[in-house]
Amino acid sequence: MSVRHKVSDELLLDYASGSLGESWSLAVSTHLALCPESRQRLVALEMTGGALLDELTPTQPVSDTDWQNMRELLQTRPDVVHAKQTSQSIETAVLPEPLRSYAGGDVDVLKWKQLGPGAYHFPIRTRDGEANVRLLRIPAGKPVPEHTHGGRELTVVLSGYFKDGDDVFRRGDFEEADEDLTHQPIAGEGEDCICLAVTDAPLKFKSWLVRLVQPVLGI
Repeated sequence: MSVRHKVSDELLLDYASGSLGESWSLAVSTHLALCPESRQRLVALEMTGGALLDELTPTQPVSDTDWQNMRELLQTRPDVVHAKQTSQSIETAVLPEPLRSYAGGDVDVLKWKQLGPGAYHFPIRTRDGEANVRLLRIPAGKPVPEHTHGGRELTVVLSGYFKDGDDVFRRGDFEEADEDLTHQPIAGEGEDCICLAVTDAPLKFKSWLVRLVQPVLGI
């Protein structure tokens, strides 16, 4: 498996520094579990950050409260499980850890909710409340209705693939979108496309019919 579309340096830096919220971090950690090159980039960023911290001279004492706040921040970040520990599960499971634990199992045991003809979603709860996190299952060969975004959207492909313009996104590939992008991804032929999607605002659909049912669907 070769991952072509990788998380941006800016987003990876936010993840490495612990400043990225839990919902967004879950998307990044899912990509990291499937992309060795991005994991290497993360290690390099963390090592660089550690070296810079070693060179800093504290201007004031670090209190017990500061350490407690740091521990809580690290505990809420979904960390990627190292490849050695998950080599077998990555090959056999659609959902890598830690996403599989968040969902409560792999895709075959989830109680999917219908979105439309042949399309389903599975909401995932996170504690930060910053964004909506869900798994999407789009039928093979079918498009997602054309839309733009009210905020940021992160997408990680877990099974199958989709086309977005001239780009093809396969397992592990990472797409970042915002209000500047209008698109209509199309699931590839042969099998349903399953993705993790994280959004902080409702999508803005072009079709009035989709907009009509959007509040019911919660997308």
